[in-house]
Amino acid sequence: MIGGFFDRYYDGWGEAELAWFEALLEEDDVDVMAWALQTQTVPDEFAGSQMQLMQRLDYVEIPG
Repeated sequence: MIGGFFDRYYDGWGEAELAWFEALLEEDDVDVMAWALQTQTVPDEFAGSQMQLMQRLDYVEIPG
């Protein structure tokens, strides 16, 4: 999930977005998934436009 998000969006990122993503990588995968699925409250340091993109889940391929 995290890799798919990166692959989909990183091309347009600047330094701030990359720093946000690098900090996100330090978090537990289970927490990041819960934030993306909106089953847990997103901590203030990760809230914002980047997390809103992650919550779209449009970068996850679901086999048909």
